[in-house]
Amino acid sequence: MFRSKDDWINQRAYAIWEAAGRPQGHGSEHWQQAAREYEMLEKTRASVDGSELIERLKTMGRLMRAADEQSAPSSKTTKRSSMR
Repeated sequence: MFRSKDDWINQRAYAIWEAAGRPQGHGSEHWQQAAREYEMLEKTRASVDGSELIERLKTMGRLMRAADEQSAPSSKTTKRSSMR
């Protein structure tokens, strides 16, 4: 079931309030805590099918190969050195 950001935060803040023993005057603290939790979930959320992670891994692989190619001596340089 899809819920909006505000719905999720409101429900989470209510759960935090209940878990804390329903104290009076702490509503904004509970809401802020719930908002922080929501932001953390958004930052760590992956796509349902994992396609975002796959793309990130592919990109990292390409970057690592490019870095390896730049740091490795070229085969032409190696051949010239060995011929002398």
